Amino acid sequence: MPFSPRRRLRRLLRLLRAMLPSTAAPEAEAAAAEDRRPWEPPFDASAPAPPISYPITDLAALASRSYLSTAANFHLPFNRASVPGTGEPLPPRRRVLVCHDMQGGYRDDARPQGGDNPDAYALWHWHLIDVFVYFSHYLVTLPPPCWINAAHLHGTKVLGTFIMEWDQGAEICKEMLATKTTAQMYAERLSELAAELGFDGWLINIEVKLDVQYIENLKEFVNHLTKKIHADVPGSLVIWYDAITVNGELDWQNKLNKYNKPFFDLCDGLFANYTWKKNDPQDSAQVAGNRKYDVYMGIDVFGRNTFGGGQWNVSLMLCSLFSLEGPSLPIGVLLYRSTIFMAETVLSSWWGLVENSWGVLRSYPKNLPFYSDFNQGHGYQVSIEGLQVSNDSWNNISCQSFQPMLKYVGDKAQLQAFTDFKSGPYSGGNCLTIKGSLQQNIIFSQQLFDGALSMEVGTIDIFFSVRVDGNSAVGVSLDLSSRNKESTSILIAEDIATFTRKKLNHKYGSYVKADKVELHASDNQDWVLHRATIQSSHEYILTGINIVCTLKITGEIGPESEDGIREANVDRSSPYHASLGSIRIQKTGEDTQFPPAELWVTEGEYVSWSKSPNASKHMSLKISWKLNTPGQTLFKKYNIYVEMLRADLSAKPSRSYLGVANVEAFYVSNLEVPSEVTGLKFIIQASGPDGRCQELEDCPRLFLVPVHSEV
Repeated sequence: MPFSPRRRLRRLLRLLRAMLPSTAAPEAEAAAAEDRRPWEPPFDASAPAPPISYPITDLAALASRSYLSTAANFHLPFNRASVPGTGEPLPPRRRVLVCHDMQGGYRDDARPQGGDNPDAYALWHWHLIDVFVYFSHYLVTLPPPCWINAAHLHGTKVLGTFIMEWDQGAEICKEMLATKTTAQMYAERLSELAAELGFDGWLINIEVKLDVQYIENLKEFVNHLTKKIHADVPGSLVIWYDAITVNGELDWQNKLNKYNKPFFDLCDGLFANYTWKKNDPQDSAQVAGNRKYDVYMGIDVFGRNTFGGGQWNVSLMLCSLFSLEGPSLPIGVLLYRSTIFMAETVLSSWWGLVENSWGVLRSYPKNLPFYSDFNQGHGYQVSIEGLQVSNDSWNNISCQSFQPMLKYVGDKAQLQAFTDFKSGPYSGGNCLTIKGSLQQNIIFSQQLFDGALSMEVGTIDIFFSVRVDGNSAVGVSLDLSSRNKESTSILIAEDIATFTRKKLNHKYGSYVKADKVELHASDNQDWVLHRATIQSSHEYILTGINIVCTLKITGEIGPESEDGIREANVDRSSPYHASLGSIRIQKTGEDTQFPPAELWVTEGEYVSWSKSPNASKHMSLKISWKLNTPGQTLFKKYNIYVEMLRADLSAKPSRSYLGVANVEAFYVSNLEVPSEVTGLKFIIQASGPDGRCQELEDCPRLFLVPVHSEV
């Protein structure tokens, strides 16, 4: 990508840091230390430490396969994605590709087990994204597993970045392309990384000038990588960035033409530079022919020399692409995400403009079971099935569940549906809250999910957790479409009478009463879990899930009509406040089956103890677990707890929540162990795809006796 002022400044700061004498001012040393990344020397990847995600910075490390060696890379198991991709090709339509370029990459997202920043950057508008590229300026940018897991959950593909730039990049490129054999070898290393870590391909950015003698081997590199990764990773992509030309010149074309088409012909797409002009999209579509969907026109959201100015004008840009191309020539669009920090309402408003221009691109649910607790992957507390287990701030995008399609309707709307981080969540770090005012005779409905689920013959269970204030009533509705395009809807609520009395204002195809389900947690933060069962038919497709809100009827019901509400002030607005904590849809009787504790093998490794200033000690270890029955499916999420046991057996052990594991391993770092503790019991609680968690009493565990001798 062209050199931005920010990139030039970063490089200048590094040069100045290298030139500073050892007696430099403390301020300069502090700034240099702050800019230092965890993987820079003397980083030892083989040493046990809190897991991090990091790039590969030189060809020697790429060729050696050291990143994929468990002996050389302690962090490897934690960097494998736990949610697989769909393996499906991209649909033949307009597409949106988002490129993440955030402060050089590997910030809050570089901790596979999560961090402590409740305001860490995250994406949650996955229904508008086909491809997500994780970008940095290191040689091999490997996407952190949190991005892969969140994107794959929603059906979005994830690419890493292979980049060479500046004079050093030119020398590296010459080394890579020295022979056809070396070009193929490095292509195979990149394919192997994607297959092992679980992401979907590469953005190739050769941003250097080369002698023309290297171009044939460069083409061989692209061709071999594309073929190899297609064989290794179903549905994978290799996308070429518009920088170097087939003549070896570093000359951004800003469109598909004869100077970059030879590379485009060897891979899955072209990412055109973002300084294109008005007619470049149409020219690109004509050159692409029947591959017009594979050209991604770059739009720099930061607004650097991009057509239309970027930022809030991006939606206008997307609209203009329709008119520039004509309706029969759709091509892809890339949103280049730079370092812009926005409040959630501002981000939602911005993405709303994109949705209005481009439409919904991804639908879910597509399969059962379907579960969402609306968790965005960060927050100020953690709850599990209604019980608060931690009041610490946190971030971990791997914890995202299916994200609702909330639309920003402006601050002046009478009723707002929003992601709520302040109220106690049902599960995760947030819930969905609807708050404002509502008229007595009005039923408010907000779409949460745009579905594409083919129903089957049988019964379906719907669970949803709610918390309501005052006279607020809440339910959920399902939109169904038959094979012959006839539509209907089902409203599900506990207070079904309130909704049926308002049929004149909002009528549903059928009404189903939901029953209360007892929660395990005694302190459940006022959450109530409801369950209803409906009959399913293969003739229908579930096309939408909505939250439905109204006020409970407090007046006299008129005997003359089922729909009659005899109140003096039916048009007067009253306060409304309700929260939806989770929704689960599954086939009746198909709850997640958890293997009993005796079928698990747990292991503690790399146990270390250190002294504390007080009488306590600190310990670190790696916990791993596996089933001793081969072939049994493992889980994609585990909650990790520790219980501290004491000599007084009558004393109740203190249980603490440590975090979430998305693989079958968890690293405990500097756990404080008081001197009176005689034993540690680590508990691994599996969480199923339906959102249910194994009972703690039935979970696998690891026992550890503290070291009492001098450390």
